[in-house]
Amino acid sequence: MKYLKIEADIEIRQLDELSEDDRQLVERAMDATRNSYANYSHFNVGAAIRLADGQVIIGANQENAAFPAGLCAERTAIFAAQAQQPEQRITTLAIAAKNAEGFLARPISPCGGCRQVILEVEDRYKQPVRILLYGTEGVYVVASVKDLLPLSFVDANMH
Repeated sequence: MKYLKIEADIEIRQLDELSEDDRQLVERAMDATRNSYANYSHFNVGAAIRLADGQVIIGANQENAAFPAGLCAERTAIFAAQAQQPEQRITTLAIAAKNAEGFLARPISPCGGCRQVILEVEDRYKQPVRILLYGTEGVYVVASVKDLLPLSFVDANMH
């Protein structure tokens, strides 16, 4: 029998320890939570992505009474960017979430579906997407979605 040990290095920084660009991107994600339509869960998520040319595109979760019809903040931002600027790769993604009491102390991580979408973006552009996960106690800085999805599946796996 053999074992495979998988580890990920994730930095934890305070908001004021981030670069100016990263701090502004996190703040845009925080602002994007106001655009969330979360009438059912009351869990507002905002995302902001920075494209290679510096442009920032935001997204927010959108719920629906037919629950599978909703969409996560990460995917709304990524799909908007891909539809509007397909030639621009995504360099960084910031995510923030709040509930009725305010922003969460510990950062949330993308769901499995969003992780797969981010992975496909990395595969498409052959570049990692840095991920900034905001919490009031600290910001997790993740170098690539592969740190959150280590046994990943992309097109190359099928060949």
